[in-house]
Amino acid sequence: MTTTDLSSTTRTSDTSVPLVPLLDERWSPRSYDPRATISDEQLTALLEAARWAPSASNQQPRRFLVGRRGTATFETILANLMGFNTVWAGNAAALLVAVAETTDAEGKPRAWAQYDLGLAVSALSVQAHAEGLHTHQMAGIEVEGLRAAFHLAPNLLPVTVTAIGVVDTADKLPEKLAEREVLPRTRLALDELVLARD
Repeated sequence: MTTTDLSSTTRTSDTSVPLVPLLDERWSPRSYDPRATISDEQLTALLEAARWAPSASNQQPRRFLVGRRGTATFETILANLMGFNTVWAGNAAALLVAVAETTDAEGKPRAWAQYDLGLAVSALSVQAHAEGLHTHQMAGIEVEGLRAAFHLAPNLLPVTVTAIGVVDTADKLPEKLAEREVLPRTRLALDELVLARD
């Protein structure tokens, strides 16, 4: 086991300039308190944040499936996760499937649907942090399994699943995941990301 403190649940970013706390402190844990719940008001606030995120031409090609722990919806989403996501995600207070509407009613492609959906999930994540919650987004999902389980139309594409809940200490995870949980948060340097800046 690593000698890093596994009891800490607060982590900040290493930034070149200060960020607002909601962004600085946001991170994606895997250890969630299995006793914590999410209230109707909190869940509505998260979904409202997603609803009011920017949208290209205000088309809003984003849809959501959300279930709280203990519900059939939650169990169905959990059953359609892949790999080690199934080890920890069941302790989250809620699981949310982010769905892109890839064509409009006439079948015309919505080229920016996944970008639009990402903006919505990002807004949801920031609101979650403001509510005292944490999120972890997962791409390891069974797309066709989710489509079939929720009878989604062909133009509705499940893109990610987000775990939502109250962070717990890393030592509640299996050893390998606990070690990953406390690794330093890293990002590429700005000069690797910004191709031009005047």
